[in-house]
Amino acid sequence: MSTSVPSTPAPSTTTAARTIEHGKRDGFASLSAGRLRADSFPMRLFTKGNAKHWDPASIDFSQDAADFAAMTDDERWQTCALAAQFMAGEESVTQDLQPFVAAMAAEGRLADEMYLTQFLYEEAKHTQAFRLWFDAVGMTGDLHEFIEHNEHYQEIFTRALPESLYALGDDPGPANQVRASVTYNHVVEGTLALTGYFAWHKICAERGILPGMQKVIKHIGDDERRHMAWGTFTCRRHVAADDTLWDVVDGRMQELMVPAMGVVTGTVDRWPDGQAPFGIDLNELAEYAMDKVGRRLGAIESARGADLRTIDSDAEPERLEDRFHAEDQRVLAAAAAS
Repeated sequence: MSTSVPSTPAPSTTTAARTIEHGKRDGFASLSAGRLRADSFPMRLFTKGNAKHWDPASIDFSQDAADFAAMTDDERWQTCALAAQFMAGEESVTQDLQPFVAAMAAEGRLADEMYLTQFLYEEAKHTQAFRLWFDAVGMTGDLHEFIEHNEHYQEIFTRALPESLYALGDDPGPANQVRASVTYNHVVEGTLALTGYFAWHKICAERGILPGMQKVIKHIGDDERRHMAWGTFTCRRHVAADDTLWDVVDGRMQELMVPAMGVVTGTVDRWPDGQAPFGIDLNELAEYAMDKVGRRLGAIESARGADLRTIDSDAEPERLEDRFHAEDQRVLAAAAAS
């Protein structure tokens, strides 16, 4: 007696319109044909992030505590000012990114929504890593004194960033997504965070100090490169769909470039020109930031008039960040060897 094996049901040929928007769900993207493709750009980032897990609590900061204690008072102040800006910034984006998750659901983009949940988790880890470092070096009191003197920092992180992200709650449309992505990915992350992390990593490598902080920055930089790639991708797909959105990209960058540069200079403005601790060179920081901003904007502008169907799997934003990483590694290797 033979036993028949049930055949696999054929996919449905009907394509009923369904939404996964929060609070309005009447279907599931993962059950819908073609809506959660493994080869899509955000799913590739999600998969890569899954393979790069790291735990801040596993990093040994004991040598950092010794190095911190051996610094001069000015060096300790400068170190705390830099680290406090990083930590407060990571906390800010952990909170403020959440409306972008809902915006992706409103647009029906589950892969992007999944990636942004990983994105949020990583930002929370970055906040934890800096808090653990401060605790390890004995800075357990209130740290607001290290950021509140910088009015440009306050403008970016207490006004521009939350305003642009929470605007998505009222209108998650393409123009607001572009403004939010430029503010967050290309100003906060690309202009401020990655520039600051690179400069600080280079200083630590040159002097052979703070090995725990160097590990933190290495891990964070790896995470942030994926974040930047997603931001570039998001702007590219909107610009490809509507050429007028390039003006939104460019206009938002112009609005925020002055305060962004003010954040950078405000980090060392208490010191006479050329006398910042650790030999921090503002010109070097500005050149690094503007080079990366210009090349990322070029990648976005290149999407004008592109076939929208190809953008969702185009790896150019990822390749660009890989090129930046390779360039940085060469500079860091030279710094460590000097």
